[in-house]
Amino acid sequence: MNIQRTAYAYGMATVLLWSTVASAFKISLRHVDYFQLLCVSTLVSALTLLLALATQGKLKTLRDLSRKDLQRSALLGLLNPLLYYLILFKAYDLLPAQEAQPLNYTWAITLALLSIPFLGQRITGRDFLAMGVSYLGVLTICTRGDVLGLSFADPLGAGLALGSTVIWAIYWIFNTRDTMDPVLRLFLNFAFGCIYILPVTWLFSDPLTVNLPGLLSSAYVGVFEMGVTFILWLKALKLSQTTAQVANLIYFSPCLSLLFIRVFVGETILPSTITGLVLIILGNVIQKKIKT
Repeated sequence: MNIQRTAYAYGMATVLLWSTVASAFKISLRHVDYFQLLCVSTLVSALTLLLALATQGKLKTLRDLSRKDLQRSALLGLLNPLLYYLILFKAYDLLPAQEAQPLNYTWAITLALLSIPFLGQRITGRDFLAMGVSYLGVLTICTRGDVLGLSFADPLGAGLALGSTVIWAIYWIFNTRDTMDPVLRLFLNFAFGCIYILPVTWLFSDPLTVNLPGLLSSAYVGVFEMGVTFILWLKALKLSQTTAQVANLIYFSPCLSLLFIRVFVGETILPSTITGLVLIILGNVIQKKIKT
């Protein structure tokens, strides 16, 4: 197998795993509340990332961390995992998975919008076109096809799903000039996240009441949504001749996700969801072509 095929293999494995997480969120939330889901998945993710560092022989880098590194990680840990996943899991608690997943997929458009004030990037007519197409898809999903009537099925859930993209975009903007090893940085974020999330869960829920199905499904989220997929994706990008060759694979994820939601969660996929998702993907494609 040549190097590019290996990159594709890592990329497709990542996309396949990412496609399962929306279903995993909903299945987990049948057994635990969103605080418990966040608590267990964050702990498992931190352990997974620590094991990855040990496997890569990078544990010794923990001794070289400066106070500034730790302070930065403590701040980023507030954004991700605490705020981002708390908002996202609540959105999944309120919305069908087929609606929450595509709405969260608009993070790339949100990132482009926030790059204007935060990074000083300029906005063009094609940027506006990309955003308009994507947010037309958002409206289609949120109103379940009643775009002209603007009758939102669940305004709070939709607002939270879209709000999570703001947190995610800010998190990645803060990471644009970060020179630390990305796996090490993510481990530190989740390690600090554990410090924040344990008392939050203790106050608003009870981590000790998590049942076995909830524990296993939450652990799956921690390993594959928050841990292994990130490492596999970095590997794919590193091995690929160009970023675009594997980055384009990401467009398969929301489509596969709807299939898994239908099979494993049992939701009947609405025509408005498919239409909205197509518009959101189209907006992302237009946005990507602007930047390339």
